[in-house]
Amino acid sequence: MAQALLTRFADSLALRDPDAPLTPARIRVEVLSGLTVALALVPEAVAFAFVAGVNPLVGLYAAFIVGLITALIGGRPGMISGATGALAVVMVSLVAQHGVEYLFATVVLMGLIQIFVGIMRWGKFIRLVPHPVMLGFVNGLAIVIFLAQMSQFQVPGSAVVGAHGLEGGQWLSGAPMAMMLALVAVTMGIIWIMPRITNIIPAPLAGIGIVAAIVIGFGLDVPRVGDLASIQGGLPAFHIPMVPFNAETLWIILPYALILAAIGLIESLLTLNLVGEMTNKRGGASQECVAQGVANTVTGVFGGMGGCAMIGQSMINVKSGGRTRIAGIAAALFLLCFIMFASGLIEQIPLAALVGVMFMVVIGTFAWNSLTILRKVPATDAFVIVLVTIVTVMTDLATAVVVGVIVSALAYSWNNAKRIYASTEETADGAKVYKINGPLFFGSAEGFSELFKINGDPSLVIIDFEGSRVVDQSALQAIEAVAGKYEAAGKCIQLRHLTRECHELLSKAGHLVVDSDDDPDYEIAVDYGVKTGVLGGH
Repeated sequence: MAQALLTRFADSLALRDPDAPLTPARIRVEVLSGLTVALALVPEAVAFAFVAGVNPLVGLYAAFIVGLITALIGGRPGMISGATGALAVVMVSLVAQHGVEYLFATVVLMGLIQIFVGIMRWGKFIRLVPHPVMLGFVNGLAIVIFLAQMSQFQVPGSAVVGAHGLEGGQWLSGAPMAMMLALVAVTMGIIWIMPRITNIIPAPLAGIGIVAAIVIGFGLDVPRVGDLASIQGGLPAFHIPMVPFNAETLWIILPYALILAAIGLIESLLTLNLVGEMTNKRGGASQECVAQGVANTVTGVFGGMGGCAMIGQSMINVKSGGRTRIAGIAAALFLLCFIMFASGLIEQIPLAALVGVMFMVVIGTFAWNSLTILRKVPATDAFVIVLVTIVTVMTDLATAVVVGVIVSALAYSWNNAKRIYASTEETADGAKVYKINGPLFFGSAEGFSELFKINGDPSLVIIDFEGSRVVDQSALQAIEAVAGKYEAAGKCIQLRHLTRECHELLSKAGHLVVDSDDDPDYEIAVDYGVKTGVLGGH
């Protein structure tokens, strides 16, 4: 068993992919895809560093370290991770109140929490996220990516860091705005038409390269990467966070670490599912949790701000042909090369080219079919899609997903609560039989109690659960209550087709259960108190 798990884990780390054999042509596609992703990572990492209130290199180092480690050991080859805005908006208050050293310590603790989640295999619970929530997540993220590009249409350096990130920038106007919009449109046009001409070069890379050549060749005065900040630096250095190692520090960083770990894992696991649908891959949730945790633990001790999966860059990579770990590794190494050796060249790239790439990502990411299915799906699902989209844009992804799951669960419970009913018949000896249909759980417990006419029933009543299923402690409590009312009225009651587990857990009515060979066999979701015979205080 252990050997099989180790073998499967080792295979998952392999650079090869059965669906994408490592031919020279495949390696070329992977490397060029990685280069495209690296170019798109630069302005994002710098902008998110500004949002968090830290030096741009802190964001760039995070993009390099998190991207490299998750590419090596993550659960989904082809997925790109790095510094993200969802985490940056949480970090800004921590940095403002306590300084960047506390941020590094928080990122380390965040990573350890994520490793624990992965070891406990809790990543599998992401499968409980309903499809309407996924659609809302995708649409919300597409809108967030679009809105994040708006800062590139402002005069460089005019925005300031506020409570919710960069705020109050001055918009470009006149000829500069017209030039910016024209270059964005040219980039988008190149990306759209390039696949119809050749697939030798990824379309986003061709768009960036051609537009950059036009701007540099003609000396056009437009905002460039270097206008955001200098990206020149060296190798990230090992750095133990300079904070007091005591309980007070722990209580400061723990709430932030928990929130960051939750947001990072939710965004990463949802992106993992999305990339999996595009590449026809499944599994890897727990492995991705461990990879994200290791990446954040390492980046915290190398001066990085931490990160998680990036849906925009992941879409760029997949649509550029990246299918193996080589693309993610190449993207991280290219980014490091930019920082160390090619900062002057990268800083000349026009922001319009990168904005055009991201706009095409928005168009490709948004689930346009959700606009048509809103009229066809149940009203609750349509409401969840819209709700999650709005909450994602207004707050953050983790909040949106939690809200969406809660609303979906409540709607499901309500629909199932209305499904319980009973058909009645009388036996030859005058007994009345209630045949229960539908699930019996906390939502339907009250409806179950209302099915019985205790005063008008004969002296012998049989409750048959063959068409029902007892789900939880509330269901057991409801059965106990009904049995107690019949006994108090001096009438005999029998309970049929309940599981052996129900028989054991029914502390008062257990003696009323009639055993038969066709009794069902399923488990009931009950707490420790019920398992030990303490049912609802009885």
